Amino acid sequence: MTLSKTPTLSRRQFLAGTTAGTALITLHPYSAAAATNQAHLRILETTDIHVHVYPYDYYSDKPRDTVGLSRTASIINEIRSEATNSLLVDNGDFLQGNPMGDYIAYERGMKEGDMHPIITAMNTLGYDAATIGNHEFNYGLDFLMKSMAGADFPVVLANVAKTQGATPRADETMFKPYAILDRQLTDGAGNTHPIKVGVIGFTPPQVMNWDRRHLEGNVSARDIVETAKAYVPEIKEQGADIIIALSHSGIGAADHEDGMENAAVPLAAVDGIDALVTGHSHLVFPSPTYAEFAAVDVAKGTIHGKAATMGGFWGSHLGVIDLLLERDGNAWRVVTTTSEARPISKRNEDRSITALVEDDPAVLASVKKDHEETLAYVRRAVGKTSAPLHSYFALVADDPSVQIVSIAQKWYVEQLLAGSDYAGLPVLSAAAPFKAGGRGGPEYYTDVAPGDVAIKNVADLYLYPNTVRAVKVTGAEVKDWLERSAGMFNQITPGSTDAVLLNPAFPSYNFDVIDGVTYQIDLSQPSKFDREGTVVAPEANRITNLMYDGKPVTADMEFVIATNNYRASGGGSFPGAKGDSIILEAPDTNRDVIVRYIVEQGTIDPKADANWSFAPLGNTSVLFETGPKARDYIGDVKAVTIEDAGDGQDGFAAFRIKL
Repeated sequence: MTLSKTPTLSRRQFLAGTTAGTALITLHPYSAAAATNQAHLRILETTDIHVHVYPYDYYSDKPRDTVGLSRTASIINEIRSEATNSLLVDNGDFLQGNPMGDYIAYERGMKEGDMHPIITAMNTLGYDAATIGNHEFNYGLDFLMKSMAGADFPVVLANVAKTQGATPRADETMFKPYAILDRQLTDGAGNTHPIKVGVIGFTPPQVMNWDRRHLEGNVSARDIVETAKAYVPEIKEQGADIIIALSHSGIGAADHEDGMENAAVPLAAVDGIDALVTGHSHLVFPSPTYAEFAAVDVAKGTIHGKAATMGGFWGSHLGVIDLLLERDGNAWRVVTTTSEARPISKRNEDRSITALVEDDPAVLASVKKDHEETLAYVRRAVGKTSAPLHSYFALVADDPSVQIVSIAQKWYVEQLLAGSDYAGLPVLSAAAPFKAGGRGGPEYYTDVAPGDVAIKNVADLYLYPNTVRAVKVTGAEVKDWLERSAGMFNQITPGSTDAVLLNPAFPSYNFDVIDGVTYQIDLSQPSKFDREGTVVAPEANRITNLMYDGKPVTADMEFVIATNNYRASGGGSFPGAKGDSIILEAPDTNRDVIVRYIVEQGTIDPKADANWSFAPLGNTSVLFETGPKARDYIGDVKAVTIEDAGDGQDGFAAFRIKL
């Protein structure tokens, strides 16, 4: 039998080109060409599923062909049939990320013995192993452990410990640091041989900041590469023939630095690791995205010569690694490899989406009840809005979807600070657009019509289960906070015509708009900070005319900024928000605060107040892309002149701003 416990093709079935009389299939060349002492092992990876089991967008309340483990499952079944031996692994971030995850965590709850729907779906597919991503910690350790108790597969995580020892191998880890899968491998002649496959898991050590309220005092995290170097020899000592790293960490810099978030490249260099699956970045590997990265070979699908893959996000792709193994005595070694990422859909030239696979009925059936309960949950109304809430122009103008988040945060924090030592300080509010196109595609925007506001709409406004924090900052830090946000934009030469405005490498969730002050952004200036938040142009001054209450903000003024736990604890590396300036750690999520605010107001009027704009440059125009439905709202945008510029790339629409 294969490694994934599915029937192995006999030599007769392979030569006939059929399996048990069903449709014609084609074996991978490694399976077809494997010699008597060789075997083909296929590693299948899902990553960053974020509870997307159904091909459904709960925010817009309609089916969506670009997402869903039920769709990826069809590829899994197909690809298993192409290989003599296969393993299926998940690379983390599966418990949180859409309203089904919130419904289970906040509404239904997880009692002892309950099954989480994503675990039910994974059990249905017969996963061989999984690791833990950073978002698994979002709902707390008790919820995490109860959810994982139902897994029919080993869950491994080496670099998060309940008790830290002198070395990684002396740690008492939350989950098993690694597992050794004892399997039977079928070679090219149809003979079976034992193989021991080691799997070890890692997550970004930044979880200690991102989920401090759940983790501080309960667990600790180690550097990924340091931990790998400690455990890989032990896995070899325990008899593993090959080792696969399940790395919930992106492909980044080649040089190792302690505590790296995206550590896949130096991890691949660790001696003894034979292949690695990556994730966290919501990207695809192999792909041209990584063409210029050091130690990465996109054509071969390798990192430091080791086979690697990254299967997109939300079930958009299945990562596939093929290993041709050769038996050397009683051991196996890797002879050659290939890697790919297979999509579940494609975008056509006319912008339509074509689904490339159907749903797996068994996966859909396994979570049907949870899906229906989630639909009822998200359709529940909590209030009304008198104006549309959309994010189509959130990156180029003050925006209603960001405005309502800022208003609610400020309203909440002012209540909690009343009577405290900080009650006399002015409260500002920082919020960023989460749904602003980008990798999510031209439909990935908030769009709520006037009328009822349901829970699904609030979850659409605020995607993450962050909790409210407040930080105390100076006027200088307010300015630099905004300078950091202004990295969203490319530097523009005055007099340019149709220059590209937005920096595609800058994530929208780091484009904080600070409400309560007014300011302009001078695009002729370079960005003071790079994508990672490091100062690269100390003399740059993109933020001009920064005012509070009609007066210039001076460096020594003091403010409170309402934000979230991710930002306040250092997420995004913003000046004034490094974890040491927190004055309020609220118990409520930002989403709950928005719901409370809407309930109290009854009807909200979230029109943007145009507190920020671009500084005029004169005879200068820039282009940016957003969703085509932005055309419905172009007349509502304040403090900026925007005009339709036709079609953009990959289904987006282009717009022009005259500066």
